[in-house]
Formats: sequence, C-alpha cells, structure tokens
Amino acid sequence: MQSAATGNPPTSPPPAPRELEAHLLLEAALRLQAVQATWDNSKGDVDEALSYNRRLWSDFLDSVCEHRPALPNEVRQTIATLGLFVANQTSAIAADPRPERLTALIGINREIAAGLLGEG
Repeated sequence: MQSAATGNPPTSPPPAPRELEAHLLLEAALRLQAVQATWDNSKGDVDEALSYNRRLWSDFLDSVCEHRPALPNEVRQTIATLGLFVANQTSAIAADPRPERLTALIGINREIAAGLLGEG
C-alpha cells in the first residue's frame, strides 16, 4: 500500500525513546563484544568501540539526568552511578587494554537494554 500524498509505502512510526536507547546500548555491547572476540586482530577497533560507548553513555546520562526529571530520583542516581562506573572503566581500559576488561561494559549495556525493553 502506498501513501496517497507521496506515492511511497507508508513508514512505520519511529521507535519509542526507551526502545531506541535499548537498541543503541545493544549496538554498543555488540561492538565491544566483537572487539573482545577478535582481540588480537582488532586492537585498532578498541578505541573506536570505547569512544562509541563513551559518547552513548554521555548522551544517555544527559537525557536521563537533565531531560527526564519525572524519573524517580533513585533511578536517576542509579543511572548516574552506572555512568560514572562506565566512564572510569573506559578510562582504565584505554590506559591498560585487556579483553576481559570489556566484559563489565558489555554486561551493563545488555542489562540496561533488557530493562528498557521490559525483558529484565
């Protein structure tokens, strides 16, 4: 079926913010996991994956702490604490890169994504 106004097929509505955040966190987890799985061949990709995850968490924290004041304080504090952990862990990995150090970041991203999707 095509839209009468444009002649294009109808588009699906954009994902809800929680769904979008979950998918971005899963994407970051997948990137980190890919680097971890191919560590010896992907050391150049470590910085890129960490940078993506850092930017995502920075935006995520900004969104949660600044633009969603309706969230309960406990939820906002928990996300802020996780965000600080992610930032510290990212710095530690950048200073001393080892594949096993990525496990915590991968797990956090997956757990938060599952919660956002109602799977946790």
